[in-house]
Amino acid sequence: MIFLGEIAALFTSFCWSLSAVGFSLAGRQFSSQVVNIVRVTLAFLALLVINALFYGQPIPLNAGAERWGWLTISGVVGLALGDAFLFRSYQLVGARIGLLLLSAAPVFGALIAWVFFHENLSPMQMLGMMIALVGIGWVVITRPTLEPGEEHPKLSVQGVLFGLIAALGQAGGLVLSKQGMSGDFPPFAGTLIRMIAAAIFLWVIAIFQKQIGDTYDKVRAHPQAVGWAAFGALFGPVIGVSASLLAVQHAEIGVASTLMALPPVFMLPISYFFFKERFGWQAVAGTLLAISGVALLFLK
Repeated sequence: MIFLGEIAALFTSFCWSLSAVGFSLAGRQFSSQVVNIVRVTLAFLALLVINALFYGQPIPLNAGAERWGWLTISGVVGLALGDAFLFRSYQLVGARIGLLLLSAAPVFGALIAWVFFHENLSPMQMLGMMIALVGIGWVVITRPTLEPGEEHPKLSVQGVLFGLIAALGQAGGLVLSKQGMSGDFPPFAGTLIRMIAAAIFLWVIAIFQKQIGDTYDKVRAHPQAVGWAAFGALFGPVIGVSASLLAVQHAEIGVASTLMALPPVFMLPISYFFFKERFGWQAVAGTLLAISGVALLFLK
């Protein structure tokens, strides 16, 4: 199918926009670490069922050691470490600035793919990537109208640094995933391998930090937050991440990661109707610019 990778990357952005709503609402009751643990655990359980139904085995044990190795490292780098830094960045500088910092991921991804795997982009694709990133950045830094008494989150050096580390983690995770997804390996199976690695890593950290009991108590005390985390896990780690693996199978890393950086654009109507936020002409102009850049990415 023509443009399969690009379409999958666009669908990934849409899914991640929906997951952001769920994780944001869950984060009102849970810390970023608890949200991270709950989301990968729920995603792991859902993917076990999906793989059993679709492929006849809950865990792809016959995937091969090399594929397991690439996807395991990818899961730790992208889903465990990268997202942990991202959620912490959200807490320190706010989701909108955090998303702006995360939009550096396509640049990091293109550079990593070029240096280590000799993957090149055409001049038209590079131009489209730059235009799309400028548009995304414009959308993110456009501040909504606040209610009386509210304040915009202040920048912090630590929050900015964590956001950039999150972008590097996401880019590294995608590049590693592309190596592990060679051939026609099923995206849901690849996502499960990544999720197993991320879940084990996060739970081991929680055990060493003696936070298992605290995590369990918070989950029991806030079932509604667990529901929102489940909603975010469905559209994020389950469907969204699987679509991202399909994207990197069939598109260049720079192109795919740029298209996956569009959640701020998709979030505009969601924020307008769901969170009642209001935006001016700058957000609309940034959206149109980002869409123009995306259009150039489809010109091969």
